[in-house]
Amino acid sequence: MASITSEQWWAGATGYQIYIRSFADSNDDGVGDLEGIRSKLGYLGDLGVDFIWITPFYPTPGHDWGYDVADYCDVDPLFGDLAIFDRLVAEAHDRGIRIVTDLVPNHTSSDHRWFQAALGNSGAADRERYRDYYIWRDPAPGGGPPNNWVGYFGGPAWAFDADSGQYYLHLFLPTQPDLNWRNPAVADEWDAILRFWLDRGVDGFRVDVAGGLVKDAQLRSNPQRQPIPPGASRWEQWDCFEHLHDVFQPESQEVFRRWRAICDGYGAFLHGETYHLDPRGMDALLPPDGMHGGYWFAPMHIEWNADELWEVLIGPGELSDRLLWAAGSHDMTRAPTRFGGGVAGRERTLAMNTLLAFAPGVPVLYQGEELGLEDGQVASESKLDPVGPDGDVAAGRDGCRTPMPWGTGPFNGFSAVEPWLASEPRPAEHTAEAQRNDTSSCLNSYRRLLAVRRRLFEQDGLADEAVEWERFGAVIVLRRGPVLVAANTADSEATLDLAHGELMYETAGASSDAPARFPATLHLVPRSAIVCRKT
Repeated sequence: MASITSEQWWAGATGYQIYIRSFADSNDDGVGDLEGIRSKLGYLGDLGVDFIWITPFYPTPGHDWGYDVADYCDVDPLFGDLAIFDRLVAEAHDRGIRIVTDLVPNHTSSDHRWFQAALGNSGAADRERYRDYYIWRDPAPGGGPPNNWVGYFGGPAWAFDADSGQYYLHLFLPTQPDLNWRNPAVADEWDAILRFWLDRGVDGFRVDVAGGLVKDAQLRSNPQRQPIPPGASRWEQWDCFEHLHDVFQPESQEVFRRWRAICDGYGAFLHGETYHLDPRGMDALLPPDGMHGGYWFAPMHIEWNADELWEVLIGPGELSDRLLWAAGSHDMTRAPTRFGGGVAGRERTLAMNTLLAFAPGVPVLYQGEELGLEDGQVASESKLDPVGPDGDVAAGRDGCRTPMPWGTGPFNGFSAVEPWLASEPRPAEHTAEAQRNDTSSCLNSYRRLLAVRRRLFEQDGLADEAVEWERFGAVIVLRRGPVLVAANTADSEATLDLAHGELMYETAGASSDAPARFPATLHLVPRSAIVCRKT
């Protein structure tokens, strides 16, 4: 099947992240699946998104909910099969929606045949071939791990294999052994994996842990800033070290240059989970000949105030047009929760997303953001995330992963049985069913925003227009060609003097798609944004 490709089709596109386990359950087993996504393509088309990024659906034991892959070229039966995937791609393309899949190249599942062979479970010949697919080292002199590296999920980044007497590296769970990207055979395997999905019509890849693939050749210990305090969280443990040798090695760019050449041949969009909160660090992760783009995570780490919002918007500078901008994801507290919750949290999130919709680069909504969803309520006994074990439930990511509320009734219309992640039901007004026909709903506000965005990008060629940022106290203004976007971050009304033109969109209650004239002096209600066009 040929992909619907064009040169840099993502310029001017809007993305939508689907956390597959929690999006839509088609067979009432409590878990979202590919057929569920296919059944909601009409909803996604009406919303106005141009591509969907689907989190991993590959065969997996599920220790990290799909980010521990046991086979990169198949579909886990829990989510469907390759025939269903092909049908999803074909029908999405018929609707003008492209499909982006998740690549997990830093590590495999410990169930993957490569790792099982490396352990010697399929014979001596396979052990010799696959042992170097992973990173093994003898214990340190006197015993213990080979160096002082810690994992993203806390604790040492090394696990001991008693049968061989060696440690293997895992920057995440022990069931997620890291691949050895200094082995050319690993790179060859991954070339074939990319082509397998591109040949099935995939339009791009989001690369998980894009900053972590290649490790220091000598596996040197990281400089330690301070001792790890007793009871430290995973983030506190991580921050006790200066990460010079375990992540952000420049050799990873050779992998992405190789993949860029493959993707360019298919017109596919290669972008990464470029987790760095310093714009200078983003520069190093996104050289011009590397990945086409990368996620900018700073917007997911701010509180709601003009100073912090201003800094994350202007910080990336000239790199901005290669970034993907998102207010939330399956790993972070939902934006309406972070921004105060309730009506205020929803209004603030919509105002920020209005700015992001016209910023350089690619905006991406996280499923349910268009409904104004806050984090779901998960009881302590129902929490599942391995990041928050042993009572440290605040560290987990379950709240942002609760099932999508499609309607009223048991389990909010997600499934006829209790979902994989049990949570409190959402109020009826938070469901897609209730919001669909409510012109003042959050869902319809996002629909209008994306419709105006598409119209302006198509009519005025905004993808080629430079962006200028201005600030007037609590009001942040973006200018792009004939378009002006203004967001009032304050909890009080703000006044802004503007030239005459057309008011194309406002977050504060305008329900019509028809442009309207606006006066030179504009009064912005609290926590609101407007989009206007010079005439």
